[in-house]
Formats: sequence, C-alpha cells, structure tokens
Amino acid sequence: MALRDILIHPDPRLKKPAETVGDFGVELQRLADDMLETMYDAPGIGLAAPQIGVMERVLVMDCVKEEGEAPRPMVLINPEVIWASEGLSTYEEGCLSIPDQYADVERPAEVRVRWQGIDGKSAEEDFAGLWATCVQHEIDHLNGKLFIDYLKPLKRQMITRKMQKLKRERARA
Repeated sequence: MALRDILIHPDPRLKKPAETVGDFGVELQRLADDMLETMYDAPGIGLAAPQIGVMERVLVMDCVKEEGEAPRPMVLINPEVIWASEGLSTYEEGCLSIPDQYADVERPAEVRVRWQGIDGKSAEEDFAGLWATCVQHEIDHLNGKLFIDYLKPLKRQMITRKMQKLKRERARA
C-alpha cells in the first residue's frame, strides 16, 4: 500500500467524468488499498479515484466516526444512484481536494446505490445521513462535479482563488 498525492482544485482532471472499470484484477485491488490508506491518512471519510489522478469510476468511504466503533471501509466500483428520496438534508461539506473550505450543500437525505465490489460482483445498499451525503459527494467526483459547483458563483470563485493561492504557496515550499 502507498499514499497517493491528492489533487487540489483547480485541476482539469477533477472536472472530467471518469471511465467505467472493466478490469477487476490485481491493479484494481492495489488502487483500492492505496485509496483507503490515503483517505484515512488525510484524514477524510471518502475519496474518489479522480482525486488522485486515476480517471476510473472507483470510490472509497468510511463514515464511522464513533469512538470505539469498528471502521467500515467500503470500495465501490462503477457506483450509481438508482433511487433518491424526495426529502432533502443539508450538510456542511468539505473535500480533500479543496482543503479547509466548507459549505452547506443540500442533497437527497437517502439514496439507494448499486455498484460492483472489488471482485466484480454487484451490490446494492440504502444509505442515509452522513453515508448518503458522502456517497453522493464521491459519485459527483466520478462525474466531474465538485461540492462547490452547488454554491453561488461568488462563493465558488472565492474558494477557487484561495485554492489557487494554496497551490502557489505549496509550489514555492
């Protein structure tokens, strides 16, 4: 397993839709392991492959936050929302590709997602609460969409300028 560098917005790869995964071999397992390690190290609760520059429909997440509760790392390949509740919930979202920036985003409160596991087998689950927010946020990444795309233009521009400044500072360091 290896830590991967997380792309920082603005990066054109973060705005491109990812490709469907067709090869369920050892490389995919390595990618999933690296993504989980990178997500936990960041620390974050979700990470999509495009955030590490891999343009494939793979995401990892683990929204267990309770002290003493066993982690629940999940790897979702080619995920899709197949049902969304009419009820909405608002959550203050952040993103590993947009560090230290947070904003309220409204999304369906519950979703049903279908995906393939690391073995290629199909799976389906209903998500609610933080899990629902997280899986929708990560699927957005696979579609080339960021949480700031839900914000008003002025707020989005402010955050983008902050990220450009952060990237310049990191390049000089």
